[in-house]
Amino acid sequence: MILRRFFTLLLLSAPLCAHAVELPGIPRFIDKMVDKHQFKRDELVRIFQQAQHRQKVLDAISAPATAKPWAEYRAIFVNAQRIRGGLQFWQSHADALQRAEEQYGVPQEIIVALIGVETLYGSNAGKFNTLDALTTLAFDYPRRADFFRGELEQYLLLAREQNFDLFQVQGSYAGALGIPQFMPGSYRRHAVDFSGDGKIDLLQDPQDAIGSIANYLRHYGWQSGQPLAVRAGVSTDKGVASMAESRTLAEWEQAGVKQDDKQIWGGKTARLIAFTVADGQEFWLGFNNFEVITRYNKSDFYAMTVVQLAEALRAAKN
Repeated sequence: MILRRFFTLLLLSAPLCAHAVELPGIPRFIDKMVDKHQFKRDELVRIFQQAQHRQKVLDAISAPATAKPWAEYRAIFVNAQRIRGGLQFWQSHADALQRAEEQYGVPQEIIVALIGVETLYGSNAGKFNTLDALTTLAFDYPRRADFFRGELEQYLLLAREQNFDLFQVQGSYAGALGIPQFMPGSYRRHAVDFSGDGKIDLLQDPQDAIGSIANYLRHYGWQSGQPLAVRAGVSTDKGVASMAESRTLAEWEQAGVKQDDKQIWGGKTARLIAFTVADGQEFWLGFNNFEVITRYNKSDFYAMTVVQLAEALRAAKN
């Protein structure tokens, strides 16, 4: 109790953090980090004295880009600028991309497209202070507080392991970091030293970002040489009512959903996905690898944008 009062008095003495003082759960979080990970209590008190509550973080997470209509969202990422930048990135890091495809089975264009969608090939990794963003979401965003407290825990561990200044790192409003925009937990679990320089650096090293993305996708079940998504025609509304279910080709055909390239199916299953376009709805069947991309960002808009940018990059390169 005395320590908690001491902590509160310290925070109250820091005018820039006045709002952060009111956030519930910080003293308990410090107790956990001290007991579980042997952090020094006074060090954590100092850290949270300086952490800022950011309303802009809450505003941003409440209005994600995926809330835009499909056509508007797609145009942000599948355009001449992203294709041109992607080809330059591909050329600059051709050896690393080829190694990643050979080692992890993930096509080079998918890796390039992910980096293009996430950070415009490393040129825009985010302008939110990561400590502030994660602290705000961990203690003032009830809907996903448990998740973000876990990521704040991972961020503090990551900073200790990587020996970087956690006050200086900037990323997305959700706390994603570096060229590939990994959350801190994913950084610790899936990042690899792909450049071979003896350290893992997703903040500055494109090679590490390339290998880490490929490793992440393989971990979540990427199947080398397998399809992502194909256009489908819907002749009835029977299948549309159960789009969340994965079905076989025969089952989809019975539901009135057809697509021309039956050779790619084999024994695979797929999920029906609908996108609203100018003249109605556009339907796709998404396979396992499409679902793996949604592990990066749980949005069909996001995954389809990656797929279509990758296709555009491959076509432009060839």
